[in-house]
Amino acid sequence: MSPAIALAFLPLVVTLLARYRHYFRLLVRAVLLRGIRDCLTGLQPEERAFSYVLTNALPGDPGHILATFDHWSSHCEYLAHLGPLKGQILTRLVTQQAPECVLELGTRCGYATLLIAQALPPGSRVVTIEMDPQTATVAEKVIRLAGLDECKVELIVGRSEEVIPCLKAQYRLRQADLVLLGHRPRCYLRDLQLLEAHALLPAGATVLADHVLFPGAPRFLQYAKACGRYRCRLHHTGLQYFPAIRDGVAQLTYLGPG
Repeated sequence: MSPAIALAFLPLVVTLLARYRHYFRLLVRAVLLRGIRDCLTGLQPEERAFSYVLTNALPGDPGHILATFDHWSSHCEYLAHLGPLKGQILTRLVTQQAPECVLELGTRCGYATLLIAQALPPGSRVVTIEMDPQTATVAEKVIRLAGLDECKVELIVGRSEEVIPCLKAQYRLRQADLVLLGHRPRCYLRDLQLLEAHALLPAGATVLADHVLFPGAPRFLQYAKACGRYRCRLHHTGLQYFPAIRDGVAQLTYLGPG
């Protein structure tokens, strides 16, 4: 390409970079820098974050552990967990509804798990499912560091589509009053239908789904709005730690099988 042609495209490139600068920053932090750190350290991002939390957070204090995760994610390395703003939505729902059992799909580093557990009333529990064994190992350490025992938080390692059909028989989960979908948006619809098929949602149960606008879960949203079994509400938010990037949390209320 000649210098004259390249120069002609320069205003367009500058305009695109200015308009999508937040997405560019996310790409750099979440993909490029992460890849470099993975190669240099031989550790997963969750493992690096836990090392920081272990050094700087107060054991037995879930709130301080969450604040330490927030500091790491804001200033050191991006982690795609729920974050403080979306976390307020989750905490408010748990506090208001006082569910007996919460099911979480996608434990990641245990961030949302701690939010749920510290807002639950005595006697209630969280069952959380994580597909990746290495990530689950980190989450287990985070959960126990926060002082939460297996009666309060039970972590299951496995694929959600394989674990959900076994929840009643193998894990004594009769029904989930609140479900948090935070794993892979492309799996939300499949797993929601599995929860319905295995009668794990009582009438009035809440399903909270993260990242429904970015990267997006259009088929999930379309189904929830069209099937007639849910009352839907969309909480418009920014992406955690990147508030200028538009995202949303879907809140579904299960009306029954119909």
